[in-house]
Amino acid sequence: MRNISDIIEEYLLKILDENYPESIEIKRSELAEKFQCVPSQINYVIKTRFTVEKGYIVESKRGGGGYIRISRVQHRKDSEMIEEVMGLIHPRVSQNKAVDVLARLVDYEIITLREGKLMESVIDRDVLAFPLPIRDEVRARIMTAMLFTLQYKC
Repeated sequence: MRNISDIIEEYLLKILDENYPESIEIKRSELAEKFQCVPSQINYVIKTRFTVEKGYIVESKRGGGGYIRISRVQHRKDSEMIEEVMGLIHPRVSQNKAVDVLARLVDYEIITLREGKLMESVIDRDVLAFPLPIRDEVRARIMTAMLFTLQYKC
């Protein structure tokens, strides 16, 4: 059974798809009322599911007329997206953020699902059995090397 966060995310993604390539503006309180949840639940979904690593830009304006604007990051070329991703993961990256980045690359068809799974297996915390923060630095270096190869040698 899906939880409320999954349902809210699915709703927002549907609205984004309908308005592509434009951004969407939502009112947190109205969305919370629609899903009969507290406004902090909306904050949680946006903060965890609509990150830069996943390819989104979120802007918010607080107050009575406040809103939350969600936009998809748009790139003219795959190499631009790879370059942006390399900037996000340098000099270190956590496993969760790395997995989000790989999912984004799969979603935009820059890498295949198989390539994403292969890359994910190489950067797993069980494979990189180093203490933190060394593990996150090694993960970033490995990912950067793989992404560099994708960007310039394909």
